[in-house]
Amino acid sequence: MKDILGQAIHDHYHQQQEHQLWINNQYGPSEEMPVEAYFREEDDMPDIEWLALNECRGDILDIGAGAGAHVLILQERGFDVTALDISNMASTVMKARGVHKVITANIFEYRDQQYDTLLLLMNGIGLTGTLLQLKTFLQHTKQLLKPGGQLLFDSSDIAYLYEGKLPENGPYYGEIQYQYQYNQQKTDWFPWLYIDEQTLTRIAEEIGYNIEVLLEDEFKQYLVRLTVK
Repeated sequence: MKDILGQAIHDHYHQQQEHQLWINNQYGPSEEMPVEAYFREEDDMPDIEWLALNECRGDILDIGAGAGAHVLILQERGFDVTALDISNMASTVMKARGVHKVITANIFEYRDQQYDTLLLLMNGIGLTGTLLQLKTFLQHTKQLLKPGGQLLFDSSDIAYLYEGKLPENGPYYGEIQYQYQYNQQKTDWFPWLYIDEQTLTRIAEEIGYNIEVLLEDEFKQYLVRLTVK
């Protein structure tokens, strides 16, 4: 798939001619994604991200690290933190910004090391796309966690999009199809997952994890910690 997000991050960092980054969806109007959000400082982050960063411990792998905003904060705090992203251009930007350890890889294929904390923020767990792939991911991450390790991520319940009328048939309502659009280019449509707490709890326990909700806000966004039973 075209690396449109990586291109947008690259252009923003190098102050090249920028274009608007749009996220097309199949439920409503296109939404603009401000590229500067990937370059935020700690003071600009929401409470969920602050708490997640404060809960990190040991060796850390930031999965889907983007431009490295969270990695740089953790690095500054003295953690041994590694950034992982599937985008070559995003990885190049992170190295240029001073991220010490950068891995360009698909997380589903990565098996090189174990960590105390696996971190996915900005609904990074969405990269699993579907409930089925989430189960595959959670099985896989067991192999990436050191004994006593933790998985930290945020997600949200998007039932509000359906105005109280959740679909009775078809895919889970949090499996959304998205498409990036930037500089007259578009990616293929790809699935992105938003999962409600109840469904996540059921799946996590089925795969063999304990789940702890660390924070939930009024918009049904929440932060969880998973640990292997």
